[in-house]
Amino acid sequence: MTSDPQWPDLPYAAWSETCETLQLWTQIAGKVIMALTPLINHWWNVTFHVTARGMIKRAIPYRGGVFDIVFDFIDHRLDIETSDGRRESLPLRPTAVADFYAEFMQRLQRLGIDVDITTLPCEIQGCVVFENDRQHAQYDPAYVRKFHQALVQADRVMNQFRSRFIGKSSPVHFFWGSFDLAVTRFSGRTAPPPKGTTPGVADWVMAEAYSHECSSCGWWPGNGGLGHAAFYVYAYPEPAGYGATRLKTAEASYNKDAGQFWLPYDAVRQARDPDALLLGFLQETYAAAADLAKWDRAVLERADTNKRP
Repeated sequence: MTSDPQWPDLPYAAWSETCETLQLWTQIAGKVIMALTPLINHWWNVTFHVTARGMIKRAIPYRGGVFDIVFDFIDHRLDIETSDGRRESLPLRPTAVADFYAEFMQRLQRLGIDVDITTLPCEIQGCVVFENDRQHAQYDPAYVRKFHQALVQADRVMNQFRSRFIGKSSPVHFFWGSFDLAVTRFSGRTAPPPKGTTPGVADWVMAEAYSHECSSCGWWPGNGGLGHAAFYVYAYPEPAGYGATRLKTAEASYNKDAGQFWLPYDAVRQARDPDALLLGFLQETYAAAADLAKWDRAVLERADTNKRP
């Protein structure tokens, strides 16, 4: 089966160690962002955004100025750029998490940015604090480049999907805790706090994340035990009968343990029209959640998605 060349092959087994290391590196930067930015609903303040070269967090406030954190996956470096024109860079190469943590914090200090973070990773079972982690030290630039290409494609289509909704919606953004790209739609109604626990995350943090009824979709590169890249959709709270929804997207399935519909990334990249397959999956899984939960779709959705200003 042929594949669209814009959608790269990304077998998780080939780069799992790099993916795990990169997730921890982004968590180090993400925790700095969390420490310095004001809370925006559902933790939207802490996320990264996909760019043509990698991922970025813009305009982090610090003592009357701002700075950006930029992961450049083309030239393979991390840049910290300040509003007064200064810059510090850190090469992205095979480096133990402990060393990356020390070097990143040193670069911040050179720029006069003094910040303390909690060094225990989030949402990872059996982890150790950053400063003691010498196990994770892999960085394969070729696969990181493919990861970025896949992010660009997922981000592009998910933004198209987001444009159809005029109710409250998140940006398309990258969460460094779970290491996934996501966009979330909201009905406007509040929701009960989630049950259960998440490794390295306080209950009140998750309560903020899921304070309102939502339908969320996203893309995972294969981490977290999934083992392969996939698109996902879930509803919170999950309405009765949601998992039994019969989809037109034959390649998708519902995972009862996760409470999510999954569509393998390979099915998308190998499709004759990847955009159409993915948009169809995102739309029908959202529609099922919205209808079963009785969202006011006439108010929340754009009537003509083909109109342009």
